[in-house]
Amino acid sequence: MNPRDPRCSGRLQDLARELAADYQSAGGINRAGDAELPSFARVEAVLQDLLTIVFPGYFGGRLGARACLETFVAAKIDAVYDALAEILGGTLAFCAREGVHTPQPLPLSDADPLADIPSAAESLALAYLGRLPGIRSLVRTDVEAAFLGDPAATGRDEVILCYPGLLAIAVHRLAHPLQEAGVPIVPRLMSEWAHARTGVDIHPGATIGPHFFIDHGTGVVVGETTRIGARVKIYQGVTLGALSFKRAPDGSLAKGGRRHPTIEDDVTIYANATILGGETVVGRGAVIGGGCWVVASVPAGGRILTHTHDDR
Repeated sequence: MNPRDPRCSGRLQDLARELAADYQSAGGINRAGDAELPSFARVEAVLQDLLTIVFPGYFGGRLGARACLETFVAAKIDAVYDALAEILGGTLAFCAREGVHTPQPLPLSDADPLADIPSAAESLALAYLGRLPGIRSLVRTDVEAAFLGDPAATGRDEVILCYPGLLAIAVHRLAHPLQEAGVPIVPRLMSEWAHARTGVDIHPGATIGPHFFIDHGTGVVVGETTRIGARVKIYQGVTLGALSFKRAPDGSLAKGGRRHPTIEDDVTIYANATILGGETVVGRGAVIGGGCWVVASVPAGGRILTHTHDDR
């Protein structure tokens, strides 16, 4: 490499000085030095350990034939507990200090919420880990739904190792209990990790029943207040979204409220269909054809095969 031109080094130093000054004066999009803000890298590390607990032998490297599973999982759970409690403690402190909205009320006193945070974080982490057996049971139904629902699937191993829809669902199963508990930011970081990896965007607030199958996966969007029943199958490009947004008196978008559809049991939604609105209910056993635009409820057993379904 040729020696750097001194003028270049000087310009780069000037640029660094300009940016550092902007960090200090402008704010808004920088948190330099803020140790409480949840780290994407640390949340990802915990998520990888959680996936190893849910899918031992598939994630986190191979297990030896003589591995003591109890010792293995005890070590993983212990590590996850420490890391998660620390992440939650920092996140709760950050949100309390900055007045960040939480999905649900947290067990903090109004008088001095910061004093309650360490014990609250430990309690949240312990309660969350207690849900892992139930999460595994749910994910097992999703693996079965993918294997039985896709004629191209050669086995359950292929589903776990290769199917982006299954990975996105598994991460959602792990993120959703934290969202339910009122934890801000962290479950969204988990879901966005899956989104980046799979192209499937499931908000951690969505409620999803067992035996859920997303075939192919890319481009699927499931909004925060979506409710999905049991044995639902959707294909790539499906959007379960909001039809319109209420506004606050100042003109900003109002937070909260039902905005996304309800999908009842045994529904099939084909590729690139769009179903919108908090009052839209797709009844049990209905089929929504590819590319359809649905903004009105569909009766149980209904078939929507034309491009637009809107009875408003």
